[in-house]
Amino acid sequence: MRKQVDIVNHKPELAEEVVESVHTVMHLFRSLQFQALKEAAHDLSHMEAKTLGFFASRPGATQSELVQHSGRDKGQVARLIAGLRERGLLEASADAADKRSVRLQVSAAGKALQQQVRKQGQKVAAQAVGGLDEAECRQLLDLLAKLRENLERTD
Repeated sequence: MRKQVDIVNHKPELAEEVVESVHTVMHLFRSLQFQALKEAAHDLSHMEAKTLGFFASRPGATQSELVQHSGRDKGQVARLIAGLRERGLLEASADAADKRSVRLQVSAAGKALQQQVRKQGQKVAAQAVGGLDEAECRQLLDLLAKLRENLERTD
């Protein structure tokens, strides 16, 4: 019963303002990241950076696993991976158990580039939380977790 009362007590306009604010902050964050990538002459798109990050954290993952993780279509992921392989940022090897399956890992050059991208992301994140103390950051994380739980819940 409490949840119904909570929902009734929130004005729809306030709920929309909260969600729009979260969206605006995330869009600005991604924009600053992308701008930094362009300025650093990496010639790396946002999705290419995300793809490198995926394989850096999951060496030996497959294209299918990236499709499942990202929600992107197979063709788009295939083009991303092909471009990164052509530039020597991703390496492929056949799966020992299933020769039809290709395992991907970040090359040495890709690792160096991915670390630069990660450092830039950390700088933008630090800028975003500048002026917030640790307690405020934790409170914000808790509130965002509640928003996520609400959206993931199927009623």
